[in-house]
Amino acid sequence: MIQSATECLILFTRYPEPGKTKTRLIPLLGAEGAATLQRQMTEQKLAEVNQLLTFYPLSVEVHFSGGNEQLMQEWLGLNWVYRCQSEGDIGDRMASAFQASFSAGMTAVVLIGTDCPELNAPLMVEAFQLLRQHDLVLGPALDGGYYLIGLRRLIPELFTGIPWSTAEVLQQTLSITQRLGLTVAKLPLLSDVDRPEDLWVWQQAHL
Repeated sequence: MIQSATECLILFTRYPEPGKTKTRLIPLLGAEGAATLQRQMTEQKLAEVNQLLTFYPLSVEVHFSGGNEQLMQEWLGLNWVYRCQSEGDIGDRMASAFQASFSAGMTAVVLIGTDCPELNAPLMVEAFQLLRQHDLVLGPALDGGYYLIGLRRLIPELFTGIPWSTAEVLQQTLSITQRLGLTVAKLPLLSDVDRPEDLWVWQQAHL
């Protein structure tokens, strides 16, 4: 086990307020059902993070949108560092999160969301290990995006000019890495749960 106080895992999530989360799933699940799914997926991901911490100590931060710090603490407990996500699109918010971590002295930062049920503790460790030999690591998603991104320094170009929430996200990100001459490692291709047709991935993970 390699312990480093300069490695940070950031989890992006949203407070599960009905009508304001998992909106693309509301037609199938209803506002309450979509919020419940958001709650369950966040709790499942933090359970994986807790497992990770038993053998790979890290700094962990939960970056949230919606709600407030008190609501997040009442929901997920007092063991986590909570930070409100910045303004702007998802690219702006990710760039801001990375910048804050690197400014605080972190030398490796991995950012994940809650939408990929198959992203587990061993894969998170693999991401940190791959960062020791690469400029960045990506977890490609079947929908054309990515479920994980890890960096050793902020690379602002990766977060600007990207058509977020489209099937072009990963490919455009990789094009930027090629143009900048960056070394990239990829994790396995996995599924995100964003749309009604993705729900089977979550159901299969909980059989």
